[in-house]
Amino acid sequence: MSAVEIAGDRLEVGDSCFVRADGDPLNRKPFIARIQRIAPDELNGGLLVQWYYRPEDPGIPGGRRAFHGERELYMSDHTDHIHSATILGRCVVHSLEDYRELELIRPQDYYSRFHFSVRSKKFGPDTVTVYCTCQMPENPDRPMCQCDGCSEWLHPECCATTLQEVEALPQWFCPNCLRKRAATYTSSGGSAGAMAPHTTLEVAEGVAVVTLHNPPVNALHPAVLQGLFNHLREAHARQDVQAIVVTGAGGRFCAGFDINQFVQASGGGGIDDRINDAFCDLVESGPKPTVAAVAGMALGGGCELALACNARVCTPGTSFGLPELQLGIIPGFGGTQRLPRAVGLKKAVEMMLTSTPIKDAAALKLGLADQVVPPQELLAAAKRMALDIASGKRARVETLYRTDKLESLGEALMVLQFARAQATKQARHLTHPQLCLDAIQYGVEHGGRAGLVKEGECFKAAAALDTHKALVHIFFAQRSTKKIRGVTDAGLKPRSIKRVAVLGGGLMGSGIATACILNGIDVLLKEVNQKFLDAGMGRIQANLASRVKKGRMSEAAAKAAMARVKGALDYSDFGGVDMVVEAAIEDVGLKQNIFADLERACRKDAILASNTSTISLDLVSAKTHAADRIVGAHFFSPAHIMPLLEIVRTDRTSKQVILDTLEFGSRIRKTPVVVGNCTGFAVNRVFFPYTQAACMLVDLGLDPYRVDKAIAGFGMPMGPFRLSDLVGADVGLHVGMNILESFPERCYPARIIQLLNERKTLGEKTGSGFYKYDARRRPSPNPDLLPVVQQARKLAGLMKEGTAPPKFSEKDIVEFIFFPVVNEGCRVIDEGIVDKPADLDVAMVMGMGFPAFRGGLVFWADLMGAEYIRGRLAAWAQQFAAAGLDGFFKPSAYLESCARSGAKLSAGKNAASKM
Repeated sequence: MSAVEIAGDRLEVGDSCFVRADGDPLNRKPFIARIQRIAPDELNGGLLVQWYYRPEDPGIPGGRRAFHGERELYMSDHTDHIHSATILGRCVVHSLEDYRELELIRPQDYYSRFHFSVRSKKFGPDTVTVYCTCQMPENPDRPMCQCDGCSEWLHPECCATTLQEVEALPQWFCPNCLRKRAATYTSSGGSAGAMAPHTTLEVAEGVAVVTLHNPPVNALHPAVLQGLFNHLREAHARQDVQAIVVTGAGGRFCAGFDINQFVQASGGGGIDDRINDAFCDLVESGPKPTVAAVAGMALGGGCELALACNARVCTPGTSFGLPELQLGIIPGFGGTQRLPRAVGLKKAVEMMLTSTPIKDAAALKLGLADQVVPPQELLAAAKRMALDIASGKRARVETLYRTDKLESLGEALMVLQFARAQATKQARHLTHPQLCLDAIQYGVEHGGRAGLVKEGECFKAAAALDTHKALVHIFFAQRSTKKIRGVTDAGLKPRSIKRVAVLGGGLMGSGIATACILNGIDVLLKEVNQKFLDAGMGRIQANLASRVKKGRMSEAAAKAAMARVKGALDYSDFGGVDMVVEAAIEDVGLKQNIFADLERACRKDAILASNTSTISLDLVSAKTHAADRIVGAHFFSPAHIMPLLEIVRTDRTSKQVILDTLEFGSRIRKTPVVVGNCTGFAVNRVFFPYTQAACMLVDLGLDPYRVDKAIAGFGMPMGPFRLSDLVGADVGLHVGMNILESFPERCYPARIIQLLNERKTLGEKTGSGFYKYDARRRPSPNPDLLPVVQQARKLAGLMKEGTAPPKFSEKDIVEFIFFPVVNEGCRVIDEGIVDKPADLDVAMVMGMGFPAFRGGLVFWADLMGAEYIRGRLAAWAQQFAAAGLDGFFKPSAYLESCARSGAKLSAGKNAASKM
C-alpha cells in the first residue's frame, strides 16, 4: 500500500508523524518519525509501534527501526532500549534539509540535535520539537546542562553549534530543556514553515566554510551570530583547518542585523560590546585567517562582518554599505572604525552619513573588495585566498589596526568638522549622525580598539532616542501596508498587470504613465485631441530625459521605456488593457461619462481606476454596472516620483481588484495604502486642518513667515504657506470647498486663500502668492502680501483692532496646527478609513512629508499623549467658542476614549473600545 489511515490522518511514504515512547525511562516528550515504507499487509486495530535494536544497520550505532505492524518507519532516534510507542498523528517537516539531516546520523558518539518548525492539529499551530540522538557516554570533557536540577550530558560540537536556533545564551541546555525554550521561541516570533536562523560548518581541504542561513537575506539574528561565533571557535580549534571562509546561503551574503530585534528587544536589539569583542577575537584576529565570500550584498552588519574578515572576495553587482543611520542608529559592529581604515575617512563618512552603498567596481578600487569573480567561482576563489593568507603567500590584514588609508590627523579633523556642519545643516533635528561622527573621531584620535568602545557608547545613546524608535516603526509600518485584513489573507492570487491605459496626458497622467513604463508596463495614453496627446507624450519624454540628465538611466533605457507608450484618441484599443487609470479634471459629470464609456470599451475583468483626489467613487461609478471593479488609484504629484499610492476601496469593490491594485502599486515601486471611500480619502482629509489652522494663526495676528519657519523647524519639508504656493491657491480653494461641503461643522474658512484667488496670485505658477518667486522659482517674502493679510484679518474678526497678537511659542504654533490634524486622524481611524493606524503614519510621511524621524502622525501623537492633546484641543475649543469655531477643535470620540482609558492612539479602534 502507498498510504494508511492512522489517528485520523492519512500517512504516506515520506510523511512524518509524532511518536510518543511508551515506557520510556527518560520520559521524553513526543518526537518525529519519518515513514520509510509501508508494508502491503493491512493491520487491524491498535496504534502500537514496536522498536527493536538493529546493530547491523551500517553507519548507525545502536540504530533502531520502528514498525506499525509491518508498516516500517525510519526513526531518527536510536537506543538499545526495547519498548513501544504510540503514533499520535501527522506532522509536516517544512524543509528538505530536515529530511537530509535526519538520514545523516553521525557514526561517532556525538549528541545530534535537530530543530524543526512543524504544524500539527494535534499539538497546535506552531510546535517546535528538539530532540537528541546519543549513546550518552561517560565523558568528563563534556559539560553538564546548566538547567536547574538537570544532569544531562551534552556535547559541544552538536549541541553548542545548533543551540542558536532557539537560544543565543552561552550556557548549555539539554534536549528536554531546549524543547521548552524552542516552544517559547516559536510562540514569540518563530515562524512555522521556515528553518530557524542558524549557521553551518563544512571542512574540506583545510578550509572551514561557515555559512549564514536566515532567508531571504541572511540577516544577523542573535541565533546566527551565536552560531557564527561557535563555529569560528570550533574551526580555530580543529587541527584539520588552516583557514576560514565566511559566506551566506542562497546567493546572498548578509543584509545586516535582524531589524526585528529592535522591536522585540530593548536597548538596540540586544547589541552590546561582546559582539564587537567576538568580531575582533574570532573573525579578525583569531588563530586562523578569515575571508568573506560576498554575493549580492554586504550591508549594515553584513558589511561590518566582511570588514572584520582579513580579505573579501565578491561577485559582480554586489553592494557594500552601512545604512544604519536610516533607522536612527549608528553602525554597531565596528563599522565606524574599520570602514574609514579600509576606504579612507572621507569616503567612509560619506557612505555612513548618506547611507549610500557602493557597487563591486568601486569597492575593488577603494580596497573594500580584494577580488571580483563570477558567482560560480566565488567559493573557490575565497578558499584559495584564505589558504594563501594562511601560508604566508598573501599578507594578513587586520583592518581595525590599519592606518595607511587614514588621512593625517589634521586633515581628518577638518573632514570631520565639515561633515558635522553638513549634518547639522541637512539633518538639524537629528542627533544620531553626530553620535556616529563622535565614534569615528574618537577612533581616529585614540586608535581602533578604543574607538570600538566609544562606538558602543554612541550606539546605546542612539538606540535610546525616540528617533530610532520612530524610524524602526516607519520601517515596519511601510512593509505592512500590503497586508489588508480580509483581502491579502483571503487565499486569492494577484493577477499580473501588463498593459495599462491612462486617460489624460496632463501633469498627473503623464507622471502615472512614466511610472508604468519605467517598470516594464506598456501604456496606452488617451487624450481628447492630437494637440493634447502630443503634449502628454512630450511630458513623458521630458520625465525620461530628466532621469538621463541626472544619471539615473541611460539614453538606450529611456528610448526603450518610451517605446512602451502608444497614443490614442478613442477607445478602440482599450479591449486589450488590464487596467485603466483615469486622470481627467475633477468634474463629476465628466468622470461619470468616462467610466460609462470604459465599461463598454474594456474587458469584463479589466480594473477601472480613478485618480480623483476628492470625488466619491460612488458618484464616479453611478452610471455603470461595474462598481465591483472600480477602485481609486490616487497618486501624488509628481506621480513618477512621489512614493505613495492611495488605493481607495468602496463597499462594492471586489477583493480581487484590491489585491490586483496592491500588486500594481508594488510593481511600479509605490508604497500602496488601502483606504476607505470618503471626501479626501485619508491623506487629504486628515491634512485639511493643517492649512486652515495656519490661516487662523495669521488671522490672529501671527506673521505667516514665522508660522512657516516653525513648521519647517518641526521637520516638515516646508511650511503650510510655502506648500500652498507650490500646490496653487486655486487647487487649495477647490479642495477646501469640497472639505467644507462635507465637514462644515469643523472647518475654518481660510479667507486669505480666497483673496489670493481673487487677485490671481496663486503661488509659483503665477510668480507670487504668499511668497514672490524669481526666474528660477526661488522664494522670498512677498512685499505685496501685507494688504491681503490685513483684509483677511478684518474679515475673520478674530483680532481686535489695535491689540497685539497673542503670544505663541514655536511649540504652540506646532501644536495649534498639528493637534487638529491628529484629531481628524483619530476620526479616520475610528471610521475604519484606514486598515490600521500604522497605515496612516505611512500615508502622512509619504504623502504629506510628515517627518519620518517622528514616526508618522499617530506615532508622534502617542509620544505627546492622548490626554495632553485632548486637553489642549478642549481649551482652544472653549477659547474660540464665541467665534463659532469650537467645532474645529472639539476632541473626537476616539481621542476622548484614548485619553480617558490611557490607551495609545496606535492601538486602533478595537483596542481603544475595550479599555
